[in-house]
Amino acid sequence: MHPESPYVHALRRRGFFKSTLSLAAAAAWASRADETVLQRPVFVADPFSLGVASGDPTADGFVIWTRLAPDPLQGGGMPKDPVAVGFLVSENDAFTRVVRQGTIVATPDWAHSVHVELEGLEPSRAYWYRFHAGEATSPVGRARTSPAPGDGASGLRFAFASCQHYEQGFYTAYAEMVADDPGVIVHLGDYIYEGAAKADAVRQHRGGKLASLDSYRDRHALYKTDKLLQAAHAHCPWIVTWDDHEFENNYADDIPARSELSRDAFLAQRAAAYQAYYEHMPLRRSSLPHGPLMQLYRRVSHGSLAEFFVLDTRQFRTDQPCGDGVKAPCEGVMDPAATLTGVEQERWLLDGFRGSTARWNVLAQQVMMARVDRAPGDEFTCSMDQWSGYEVQRRRVLRAFAERPDANGIVLTGDIHSHWANDLLVDEGTGAPKVVAAEFVGTSISSGGNGRAEPANHAVIMGENASVRFHSGQRGYVVCDLGPDRCETAYRVVDFVDRPGGRVSTAARFVVENGRPGLVEG
Repeated sequence: MHPESPYVHALRRRGFFKSTLSLAAAAAWASRADETVLQRPVFVADPFSLGVASGDPTADGFVIWTRLAPDPLQGGGMPKDPVAVGFLVSENDAFTRVVRQGTIVATPDWAHSVHVELEGLEPSRAYWYRFHAGEATSPVGRARTSPAPGDGASGLRFAFASCQHYEQGFYTAYAEMVADDPGVIVHLGDYIYEGAAKADAVRQHRGGKLASLDSYRDRHALYKTDKLLQAAHAHCPWIVTWDDHEFENNYADDIPARSELSRDAFLAQRAAAYQAYYEHMPLRRSSLPHGPLMQLYRRVSHGSLAEFFVLDTRQFRTDQPCGDGVKAPCEGVMDPAATLTGVEQERWLLDGFRGSTARWNVLAQQVMMARVDRAPGDEFTCSMDQWSGYEVQRRRVLRAFAERPDANGIVLTGDIHSHWANDLLVDEGTGAPKVVAAEFVGTSISSGGNGRAEPANHAVIMGENASVRFHSGQRGYVVCDLGPDRCETAYRVVDFVDRPGGRVSTAARFVVENGRPGLVEG
């Protein structure tokens, strides 16, 4: 099932078409007379202050992105006019072998952001791209197309990250990530944080808690001004999804975590957050937001080697059971209708996984899938905000893994500011749970501050959960090398983030072998 079909169904069901901003409206400026578009704008500062990015590679192209913002932290500093932006794509970084060029109109309605979907390029090769507007030229970005469908010979190195609270640390990890030279970077959410500025922070947010479109735009722009983050975006394509802090902490569908918000106010704020997210990410037209709804779950293929199932576990989930938090499971945990993904997204995921012909099938998603006991002794507690709070659906996904061991299911997770390596288990009624997949949980880039190798709950986590093979509370990221026969994973950690210059090292390595679910220490 194509993911857009259930999305359109959801739009109709919720009656949001009346607030939809269509692609035709977004592109309307392009059809106006030339004099309505600024062809040679004059900027008082660099309009490419937020850098460039690419995303969602295919065998014949990818998305390239930028946003014109000469005054990025004060609304962008652009006139209330559409602006012509040119782009070049070349087979070399000197731009002497240009293969695509054109002009796109950046409109004020979308914060003068630019999303160009390139097609017709050659598979498995690197390209360089840049933009220009007026007399200004952007930094150069690099992206690589995926292998052709059916090509499983090419390996893939990808890195994944999440949780980059600007106030709580520097983005040292991204410098080393670029040095590791991944072909793709996967970001699993909490790209920005929505909270008000704090006086005692390592670096400071600006303004109060986010609520308006302008405030979300300025917060995204603040994060995008970080030069290490810009360099990582320019290095290779990104595959992005959100978690909660891009909008509102621990929200679930249309249910606010803060009781003082009405549903209408909540959805209006969500529409603002979703629009700002789209404006600042290298996403395709299929993800253009429609009011408070946005199509984010999708598949990204790398030949026949890998299929990435990019999930959205916030927009369609039912409310967290048991009052949220970490606690002993209540009756709601076993509610068969409780869902992290919504019915349509779950069907899309399971149908896609069961029908996949890729060697590796990777779920790029937000919250931990392993059911982890957080209490010592006979008491059992688990997180209501993770898959463990939605146990019946969790088991349905694990059974799909069990049915297709040849599909090599791997789960990527962010959210909890710590590294974990988990065997994912399913109980088939024999009393001996079976390992059906591996879960790699990546720590934060900066959220939580410096962290420590063995956090306060480390002994309990490792003592109560045999399926947890590794656990660390340091900052960092994860690098995975996929090949036809194995997936090799390295957990990278930074010794401090409260100041620049932290040292990056490898804390653990694991291997998953083709056709053999579960983790082997590497």
